[in-house]
Amino acid sequence: MNRLNSLTFRQLRALQAVSETGSITQAADVLNLTPPAVHTQLKTLEENFCCAMFDRAGAEGFELTAEGKALLLAQQRSNQVLLAAIREIDALRRGMAGSVTLGVVSTGKYFAPALVASIKRAHPDIDVILHIGNRDQIIAALKNNAVDIVIMGRPARLPPTNEIVLGDHPHLIILPPGHELAGRHDVKPEEILSHPIITREVGSGTRILTTRYLDRIAPGLPYQAIEMDSNETIKQAVIAGLGISLISAHTVIEELRVGRLQMLKGNDFPIMRKWYLLTPKDQNLTGASGVIVDFIVKQSGAYLPNLEH
Repeated sequence: MNRLNSLTFRQLRALQAVSETGSITQAADVLNLTPPAVHTQLKTLEENFCCAMFDRAGAEGFELTAEGKALLLAQQRSNQVLLAAIREIDALRRGMAGSVTLGVVSTGKYFAPALVASIKRAHPDIDVILHIGNRDQIIAALKNNAVDIVIMGRPARLPPTNEIVLGDHPHLIILPPGHELAGRHDVKPEEILSHPIITREVGSGTRILTTRYLDRIAPGLPYQAIEMDSNETIKQAVIAGLGISLISAHTVIEELRVGRLQMLKGNDFPIMRKWYLLTPKDQNLTGASGVIVDFIVKQSGAYLPNLEH
């Protein structure tokens, strides 16, 4: 280890130059040094390894010893590795390679995999890691620098972020087929609250929206709430007739299309929110993160499921 610590690039460059030119004087010209400086580098190198690097008695001048050949080969290999690292760093700075962690709230899992797939097709050298969680979990990941960029609904006040609107995020109340409220446009708030309301867990953005909506249309009126921790479970519960639910339209496109679910009609629906792309406000994006942000923004929400009214 002491030998490695004493080894310098100047010594290795001197070794290579003398080997290639066969002369300290010519090596000095190549390295833009004086001959004594090149001689000093070689002398220090040989003292460090306790052996000669050149056979100075050779017919052709300076010829590498076996030890010198071994060290020169190692130097050439290390140069290749370092050049590869330099190319990788340049690529990272230009956004052509690297790793990006994309945080997406759980409602976004219905379109996020397809979005990541399109990113990979466009930028195969960038490794995109998809991190899914509820609103509170994704905000915590953003605070802890566990994600680089985030797709979610209404941005939190903390941590401070830069926000870009990606597209509409409609929400609606889903009903099982044949439900008594289906097809009506004059549903009263108390009629909605007369049915069990199936909600997401605390910490979910959909749970926050549900609570605010019900408080707005029927302030102070009690209702039965059933909590579930995933949109898939909620959909199955509504289909089974366990209750009704306010949910992201992006999670039920297929069920509405085939008639496994129906949506509540009326002037309130769909409740339109927005999808946002968030990046940390006080941090510079890496090259790769900047490329991914640009790619997502240029899609103009084309990856978002389409709600047909």
